[in-house]
Amino acid sequence: MKYPLLFSPMNIGTCTVKNRIVMSPMLMGFGQIDGRPTEQLTDYYEERAKGGTGLIITEITRVNDVHGAAAFAQLAMSHDYHIEPMRAFAERIHRHGAKLFVQLHHPGRQNVGLMVGTVPISVVAQRAWKGYRKLLYKSVPVMRKLLLEKDRVPCSVAPSKVSPSYFARGRVRALRHSEIKQLIGQFVAAAVRCQKAGVDGVELHGTHGYLIQQFLSPYTNRRTDEYGGSFDNRLRFLREIVEGIRKACGNYPIIVRLSVDECYDRIGQQKGYGLKTGVAYAKAIEAMGVDAIDVSSAAYDTFNYWLEPTSFPCGWRKHMAAAVKAAVKIPVLAADVIRTPDFAEGLLAEGVQDFVSLGRPQIADPHWAEKAACGKEDTIKRCISCLYCIESMQENAFTGGHGHCSVNPTVGREREYYTEGLPQNGGGRTVVVVGAGCAGLTAAEILAERGFRVVVIEKEEKAGGQLNLAAMPPHKEKIGWCCRDLLTAAEAKGAEVVFGKEATPEAIAAYNPYAVIVATGATAVRPRSIPGADGLNVCTTTEILTGAVKPRGKRVALIGSGMTGLETAELIAQDNELTVVEMADAVAPTTWFQHRDDCIPKLEEAGTRFLLNHKLLSIDSEGIEVVETAGAKQKFRAVGTPRKLPFDLIVLSLGARSERSLAEALEGQYERLYVIGDAAKVGRIADATAAGYRVATELN
Repeated sequence: MKYPLLFSPMNIGTCTVKNRIVMSPMLMGFGQIDGRPTEQLTDYYEERAKGGTGLIITEITRVNDVHGAAAFAQLAMSHDYHIEPMRAFAERIHRHGAKLFVQLHHPGRQNVGLMVGTVPISVVAQRAWKGYRKLLYKSVPVMRKLLLEKDRVPCSVAPSKVSPSYFARGRVRALRHSEIKQLIGQFVAAAVRCQKAGVDGVELHGTHGYLIQQFLSPYTNRRTDEYGGSFDNRLRFLREIVEGIRKACGNYPIIVRLSVDECYDRIGQQKGYGLKTGVAYAKAIEAMGVDAIDVSSAAYDTFNYWLEPTSFPCGWRKHMAAAVKAAVKIPVLAADVIRTPDFAEGLLAEGVQDFVSLGRPQIADPHWAEKAACGKEDTIKRCISCLYCIESMQENAFTGGHGHCSVNPTVGREREYYTEGLPQNGGGRTVVVVGAGCAGLTAAEILAERGFRVVVIEKEEKAGGQLNLAAMPPHKEKIGWCCRDLLTAAEAKGAEVVFGKEATPEAIAAYNPYAVIVATGATAVRPRSIPGADGLNVCTTTEILTGAVKPRGKRVALIGSGMTGLETAELIAQDNELTVVEMADAVAPTTWFQHRDDCIPKLEEAGTRFLLNHKLLSIDSEGIEVVETAGAKQKFRAVGTPRKLPFDLIVLSLGARSERSLAEALEGQYERLYVIGDAAKVGRIADATAAGYRVATELN
């Protein structure tokens, strides 16, 4: 076998796992208010078990409904009525030879105050009135904004009264001594229920700044009683949970997930604990009789150092797992930004860890393990670390939706796509797809799988479209994986991809197609409303990213600070004096915060200046004219006097316009003409792949 270590069995306590591949926990929002698994959630996990994963660890599973519920749609083991549904869930996982551990969790100070006390009321209300769930998800987004702005939500809890986490906001209160004892009992009771349900073991979530780790950190644990003040006392909360589980469950397997470095030093702050203390905690946890340690890092305050953006290299934190592995004799699990089987095998061969944890890669491709085992690793759809899974999950958490994946539109549709299967009724009918970007290739893959004859026409010499530009900034090469993997998948299913050919109406007609799908993407905007936008000293981000314009030693103004603008700015700032001009009062105000946190410090370090609350009025050969604005709430109304600023080059990052000329030329010629992706509406990768999936599954 090509990967002998990856596919060798190993024990975690009394539990034998058939291989070293672990699906690490990640909440996606497929659950329900009372914490029982839904069919959709079970299908989602079962598909990863079918796909060859050795060990599946569930998403965060609450042990306390009052202040320990982190989301409405998460699993729970807080009541006895959870036992039988969990038993049925475990049986579905075991059916495919995989083992199941449940991750027991409490968010502590990282909870959103709106969740405190809400779930118990909601469970009762939903049982009494079937329409409650719909009303809840309709009203919560409004109430959340209103109550958070006025600080009218209950306090989240922590070992001590400290500031709220960077992500959660709100207020925090210290747990009373009696509440700590109660929580210890609730963790133990949840483990007992897991054992009764036939679950193979439990993982205690002591990482990412959640409650157990809050007890370990001197930053969040300032108690002066027996649960704080010293190294041993900060361990007491976790130790008493482990001792309670051992007393109640015997040698039932226990994993502790541990942040071995809070990574505050990486954001320029000196607090919390670092790797040396983290390794000491790992040794102490081993001495408790725990069966394995799942190594991770950071907390919500240092979000990017546990859930990395695409710029972080694979294996960047493997030194943490290696340090723990050298210090303990029990198995070590770790998620080290592992994307490919050869990289995973290398980590095992180096002795860095004993199990490879795949969270986002399992979302991107539920059959990652099976493909590796069968020698089809080149067909794995690799996670590109775009963070859309968590962004979409968080956006949908209070509206009844769930997380999605940019490269895998079947997330949440596992029954439709895998279990029931798509209709095989293509019958060899020809479908022409114009554009080998992520929308076109997704449609091509699905249609070919359904038995259509698919021809993809791409005017460029390679697949990718706009993603080829997105992969150009420093350390963004993972973005380029997306279309390469989609191309491989489409061709593997039988789609024919023709490169270097212009898809004219005549060229398309030559195929006598049953249907035509136009996925011609979008082009960067040069607004005609801005005087001078067509000047010789003006270009778009596209020209910077393609290398058509290579400024060096110039005074450059970048107009617009969206995600494309920020990534382009990283290229410009390397060799130029850069100023980013933005109408809003914040940089990239609509961009997911992790991307901002990743890009902005790098730009600041390079000397980039940010001119906020300023609108571009005009451009001439000497620079730009801008005016101060009142902000988004006042529709960027001008409030100052226009002024001129000298620049050598002006780079426009003002969005993109759908390329629809071909679609308009084909209008009325075909009964089945579809326009998808950016050609229909400019969006993100996930929008494009979802559109490709949708049209390909609905075509009859």
